[in-house]
This record gives sequence, structure tokens and C-alpha cells, in this order.
Amino acid sequence: MVFLHRMPRAALLAAVFVLLVVGMVGTGWVAAAGLLVLAVALGWFAYLNWPALDPQGRVLRVVALTVLTGFALARAFGRF
Repeated sequence: MVFLHRMPRAALLAAVFVLLVVGMVGTGWVAAAGLLVLAVALGWFAYLNWPALDPQGRVLRVVALTVLTGFALARAFGRF
């Protein structure tokens, strides 16, 4: 977490954007891997913030992770 805090804010935003573009533009397992890496990062941040979140925030995090993982699985199996 200290490493991420020391990085420029634009670098983290660019990494998320690149993973999202790879997941949406790519095909097959490459796209699925990009989306799954993004889902893991989002899940890790959700885990770290879980105690400070209200129930609505927790539901939002779970829904976002579910949708992102669903897109990754659909990309992996060629359904989307």
C-alpha cells in the first residue's frame, strides 16, 4: 500500500484504464486476464476498505466485482 501511495495518481489511473481497454478490446484469454487482474485489484481495495464502508457501499463493491468477473468469464469462454 505504501508503494501505491508513493506512485503518482495518474499512474494508477492509467494502469486501470489500460487493463479495462485490454479487457474490452482484446479477445479470448488475454481480455479475460486483463479483466480478472482488474477484478483482483478492485477486490483487494474493497477488502482493505470493508470495515469503513456502510452497507450500501459494501453492496456496491460486491455488485461491481460480480459484474467485472462475469464480463471476464464471458470473454474467456467467448460469449461476449
